[in-house]
Amino acid sequence: MAEENAKPVNSLGFTLQEYQGGKSTLCDGCGHNMITAQIIQAAWESGVEPHMVSKISGIGCSSKTTAYFMGKSWGFNTLHGRAAAVATGAALANRKLLNILISGDGDSLSIGTAHFVHLIRRNVPMVYIIADNGVYGLTKGQFSATSDIGSALKHGAVNDIPPIDPCSLAIELGCGFVARSYAGNGKQLKTILRAAIAYHGLAVIDVLSPCVTFNNHETSTRSYRAVSEKALSIHDLDFVMAHESHPVDIPPGESREIDFPDGSSLTLRATAEDYDPSDRTKAFAAIHESRSSGTILTGLLYHQSGAPTVHDLVRTIDEPLISLDGERTKPSRKALDEINAEFLAG
Repeated sequence: MAEENAKPVNSLGFTLQEYQGGKSTLCDGCGHNMITAQIIQAAWESGVEPHMVSKISGIGCSSKTTAYFMGKSWGFNTLHGRAAAVATGAALANRKLLNILISGDGDSLSIGTAHFVHLIRRNVPMVYIIADNGVYGLTKGQFSATSDIGSALKHGAVNDIPPIDPCSLAIELGCGFVARSYAGNGKQLKTILRAAIAYHGLAVIDVLSPCVTFNNHETSTRSYRAVSEKALSIHDLDFVMAHESHPVDIPPGESREIDFPDGSSLTLRATAEDYDPSDRTKAFAAIHESRSSGTILTGLLYHQSGAPTVHDLVRTIDEPLISLDGERTKPSRKALDEINAEFLAG
């Protein structure tokens, strides 16, 4: 009887409950809570060690969500727009951690744009989730940098400033894993998150996450109804970890396999078109064409692996910096003399 009532465990022997956090204080129906639920599910299924995760966020409704998953992980709520900078420091200090950064469209693409840009250029390994609702939900619903032209606020103001597309920007700057999903499509979002966790490098995921309080009315282009009608999935996704052995039933000639360095694989089954996520030029074209036609592409938009990460560029060591003692971090007198001589010679 005890065995029958036992809760399922993952490859590490953890139950799903061990990946949960505190109770959400966000509005009922908030898309951000749906994102949190899929992070919990993806981390559990992927066998992530909760104590080896750093959770970084900025300021905003989205940034509160780090308190709602993996309560035994390391968390840091930073200043507005500065999450990327702090996450870079965390990654450099301990390359063994899985870094998960949760940010909003205002946090990442307004005050935090410069940090977002350079995080991509440096290819800092982490899962970067943009909970994108098109408004500043924490400060009463002003337009954000991703607000669509023609979208109207509750009081009638209409946005006439072109939006920033985080996916186009990420692809342009060389990010090797760029995806877009919708908080209401849990299966797709969970699969993308699992693939992002296994990716070696920076994975940027723009998640359309309707704000039920300030951006869910009839004249909004980011309401649940509007996004559900416009979202177009470019493929079905199925992610298989290296240690998982269950077969995947894919009809011949209707799929594309993407292999990950650790032996995992992501299977794409084309639904809307014959989409190739490894073609950067076509990814750009597809994103812009969809915007022109009034649709929103969701799925894995672009994927390339093998680019050097920030660890390769600055040659970080495998050990966490906190484990190094003074003898290993303090330069010798000879080393200091050589450094000073170089300055004097210059």
